[in-house]
Amino acid sequence: METRLTPLWKAVVAVLTVTGVLLAMNQVFFWNPGGFTLLRSSYLYLVLACFLPICFLAFPLLKSVRNRPVPFYDVILALLAAGVCTYFGVNGETIVNQGWDYAAPQTAVLLSYLLWLLVLEALRRTAGLIVTLIALAFSLYPLAAGQMPLGFLRGISTDLSGAAQGHIMGADSVLGLPLQTAGTILIGFLLFGVALQHTGGATFFYDLAQALFGRYRGGSAKVSVFSSAFMGMMSGSAVSNVLTTGPMTIPAMKRAGFPGRYAAGIEATASTGGTITPPIMGSAAFIMVSFIGVPYSEIALAAAIPAILYFLGIFVQVDAYSAKSGLMGQRGPGPAAVGGILLRGWPYLAALIGLVALLVVQQRESQAPYWIVAFLLVVLVVRLTGEGKARQVPAALFDFLVSAGRTIAEIIGIIAGVGLIVGGLSMTGVSLSLARELVAAVGENLVLILLAGAVTCFILGMGMTVSAVYVFLAIVMAPALTQLGVNPIAAHLFVIYWATVSYITPPVGLAAFAAANIAKTPPMATAWTATRLGAVKYIVPFAFVFNPALLGQGAGTDIVLAVVFSAAGVFFLACAFEGWMTGVGRALTLPVRTAMAVLALGLFAPSLPVSSACLAGCAVLAVVTRFWNAGDQTVSAERERVRKERVEAADRGEEPAEV
Repeated sequence: METRLTPLWKAVVAVLTVTGVLLAMNQVFFWNPGGFTLLRSSYLYLVLACFLPICFLAFPLLKSVRNRPVPFYDVILALLAAGVCTYFGVNGETIVNQGWDYAAPQTAVLLSYLLWLLVLEALRRTAGLIVTLIALAFSLYPLAAGQMPLGFLRGISTDLSGAAQGHIMGADSVLGLPLQTAGTILIGFLLFGVALQHTGGATFFYDLAQALFGRYRGGSAKVSVFSSAFMGMMSGSAVSNVLTTGPMTIPAMKRAGFPGRYAAGIEATASTGGTITPPIMGSAAFIMVSFIGVPYSEIALAAAIPAILYFLGIFVQVDAYSAKSGLMGQRGPGPAAVGGILLRGWPYLAALIGLVALLVVQQRESQAPYWIVAFLLVVLVVRLTGEGKARQVPAALFDFLVSAGRTIAEIIGIIAGVGLIVGGLSMTGVSLSLARELVAAVGENLVLILLAGAVTCFILGMGMTVSAVYVFLAIVMAPALTQLGVNPIAAHLFVIYWATVSYITPPVGLAAFAAANIAKTPPMATAWTATRLGAVKYIVPFAFVFNPALLGQGAGTDIVLAVVFSAAGVFFLACAFEGWMTGVGRALTLPVRTAMAVLALGLFAPSLPVSSACLAGCAVLAVVTRFWNAGDQTVSAERERVRKERVEAADRGEEPAEV
């Protein structure tokens, strides 16, 4: 239960949220009341004035005091953040016209120092200490750039006051591309995600998944995959997705007989997929818009096929595991109930369809989410009024505003801090040389630079948010990839995919650890299980770099062939990982599993002869397994006995044994 934000502070958060959202809507809808217009820099300062204070009100100084009321020092920090950002917002035109980022009055310099520290503290509260230390190091980098021992790291140095002015009043640091994207696009989409959840979207998608898959083998796990995919589309956050759907899906999977770490691994892996699933992907995908200069709708469409392949891989593995382990479906509503669920939940489907239509047909990516949010809030008011609960409407809208304020403030706090990384590299001029030096270092070998990039993304992802990793590598590695002829969208999506694998991969695996906490299982073992379940996420980025047809880039025939062969590759890989041939109903021997995995990788090749030969090879292995393998086609009595024991163990709260 929320005890930090008392009703008074919730009201303050709601007022700040309404003010910030109205400012954003004024910019994207060009209202300009009375002919009054805001410069982009002034607008961004005022957005910070609205949401940066919420970082200090809603997120505590230390986790140990998160359930205590807002202390006086956080109130002071919130007031300072609001006041300083408002000062810069009011003086936005003067800052530009008089070049305050190079030569500012003493008051502005002192306030730049203060806002620099406030942004770092907001980043620490929202993203953690490690990413804050990294941002601090990059923000101080201009002080020592001229003395760096390595040539490609050597740049233009500046003093501390110059760095403060550049970070706070320049156009490439705190106010840089990440915050510009957040101010124009991201606020609306975050608002949409919160609205969809607060109006009942999470329950609808869970019920729909339960009706579609619950009664089939491994149904509880398939429900987790489906519902987590849709929740991820709404939130774009892996950990919050786990914490939202995990308490429902993980206990259900354990009761059905899945071992705890497998149940937690499924939830973590499926939830992580939300960060790369349109229409709402992680915040990094929105920042891509500014970096590569294409509409968000084009990025979302490009990301659709890889996301489908990712979830297909999880789904097939779950089905194969359930088949070999004898895990049946659940009691409950079957497919016959789908019609009723769709009828009750039509507003949520209409919202998703409407959002996609506005993005693709109308090309109004900055305005689209606000129209859909308005629709969902009207639906909420009508539903409560129709149920005789009209008195609950103000409270429901108030809770929505508080949740929206926390969500937006968290992302704004992270993105403003991440801007310091961009600013440190841009201020020194080093960002222009890093990509060139990287290409020279690998001898223009695309495979080497991809492997180096994947490892770098993964390592940085252990301590930094996906947005921070993406921004850093969008400056350093993505330009190097495009210099080597890689499709720009493929280059940037490659970075995002590999930045998000840290959510499930040891030694950090934040999503896996969150799921393990719910399942009461060892975090590291859970992360390794999630890694195996999410193996497709490690392969698909390499596939779409070499074959942009997987991003919908190219001729229609090429796209269809790429999707068909890649889907087959995912299917056979999943069967090989689990050791069970779905569709044939027999276990795979170790030599066959190994051969099938190798051939399945070949199905991702952009060469039609190679893909066709590998598909034929996988088909031969499936036939051999069907007719010459000794595996039993049906679930044996022994497997059924083990399944029942595992169900009973789960009901007692014990960890079921692996099969």
